[in-house]
Amino acid sequence: MNKIYLWGIIVTGIMLAATGYTLVETAGGKKDLSEVLSGDIVNTLAIAGAVALVIITVFVVIKYVRQMQVDTAGGELTEDSWDDIGEYHNPIPTGWAIIFLVTMVWGMWYFIAGYPVNSYSQIGEYNEDVVAHNAKFEKEYASITGDRLIEMGESVFLAECKVCHGLSADGIDGKAADLNERIGLLTVKNVVINGSNNSLLSEGSSMPGRDGLMNANKDYAPITDAEIDAVSAYVANGMTGEGGDVFAGACASCHGVDGKGMEYVAPNIVTYDMNLLANVLNHGKKGVMGTMPAFDRLSIKQKEAVSAYIISLSKGE
Repeated sequence: MNKIYLWGIIVTGIMLAATGYTLVETAGGKKDLSEVLSGDIVNTLAIAGAVALVIITVFVVIKYVRQMQVDTAGGELTEDSWDDIGEYHNPIPTGWAIIFLVTMVWGMWYFIAGYPVNSYSQIGEYNEDVVAHNAKFEKEYASITGDRLIEMGESVFLAECKVCHGLSADGIDGKAADLNERIGLLTVKNVVINGSNNSLLSEGSSMPGRDGLMNANKDYAPITDAEIDAVSAYVANGMTGEGGDVFAGACASCHGVDGKGMEYVAPNIVTYDMNLLANVLNHGKKGVMGTMPAFDRLSIKQKEAVSAYIISLSKGE
């Protein structure tokens, strides 16, 4: 027997044995390969694929090594050449074409009728476990309120929000909103100038920019820069100080005289409320400091809890 064929058989045997040993060692206490293969179609497919790859690889290597040993160049050259190096008009190798077609057919079967459609999937199991856990979580904590809700919210905040807003929710030197206060000066000024469509009330709710706000005299002239500075300071200072007349003329028709908003019209800009915070978590928010993403991964109860925690911060609890 030619040495190359002998080496091919030896290498094939070693690779198949190593594959089988590895599969048994990682199969969770199964004693032999037959037991592993009989218990899970995924393992069967894995070993079948490994066997096919080993055999095909060794066969191709042997074929082309033998071809290099015994074949001589021959046939019709193409018209093109590169630095006097030509290329033969060679047909597609039959073996290559067969392997290619078989692989295509197997791939279609694999994705349509084989794994993962009809077989066990770790990702699928994880997703099912997550759904079951979330349902259990919602049921177990559905009725909690008060201090327990705030404690839960603090845990959610530390897990999801502290990266941007900081451990003490102070916004980390202006990189995110300081949640210890309802609204900052720069945020108010940015909204008055540019307007807002951050879904703070519901999907699609919006506030016009300066060109859509009449001035304090209500003569339908756009609000001036000086009036913007005054009303921004007034709102940021908790509806105190100068700028109250500008607010009454340009903002109170939507936000109310006391700034606590109107249902379906404008949000409360004096204090946080559950509806406002829930909408920020549901839709995200774009402002002067950047864009906050929506937190779809949080459950309804988790959003309620973190909202309660943020409200407690602004109240100094």
